[in-house]
Amino acid sequence: MSEVKSPCVEICQLDMSSDICLGCFRTMDEIAGWVEMTDTEKRHVLESIEKRRSEMEH
Repeated sequence: MSEVKSPCVEICQLDMSSDICLGCFRTMDEIAGWVEMTDTEKRHVLESIEKRRSEMEH
């Protein structure tokens, strides 16, 4: 079982210009592949999410 919790906030809305979910800030590939990722890969996605969120909020 994974130690890394999913960033899903159950607000699934895709930004059409960036293909990023406006709820969790993951790409569709990241969302689809989450259950198969290692914890290391998931942590990398979480780091990417923080960067995207910051960029999209500015």
